[in-house]
Amino acid sequence: MMPFAQPAIAVLGLGNLVHSDDGVGVHAIHHLQTDARVPAGVVLLDGGTQGLSLIPHISGFPRLLVIDAVDVGEAPGTVVRFEGKALDGLPGKATVHQLGFADLMITMKLLGTRLKKWSSSECSPCPPNGARS
Repeated sequence: MMPFAQPAIAVLGLGNLVHSDDGVGVHAIHHLQTDARVPAGVVLLDGGTQGLSLIPHISGFPRLLVIDAVDVGEAPGTVVRFEGKALDGLPGKATVHQLGFADLMITMKLLGTRLKKWSSSECSPCPPNGARS
């Protein structure tokens, strides 16, 4: 019997579907689940607003891609990418994700869980009520 191989990549979608654009990560995961171009061995995870309870679900992966909405001061819909050490400076704070994504990464480091490579694709949210500036 061959040993079970752990998939190498997880894609984690974060967000709250009640908060309009903040659900972009969850919507992306739902879309990717029906996309035949997603390679075998890539695990798609709807992380919603689960915060630190995601640790056991993502800690075994050597690579993690996170899709979320974040206000980076750019026009709504702008996609930005943070990788590795660029994510180390994210401030931990309470958000609609309970404890935020930065808190999740800090906790994983404290627990000694290291990812070989991780990146985050973020999308600037629309202002409340869909108003455009």
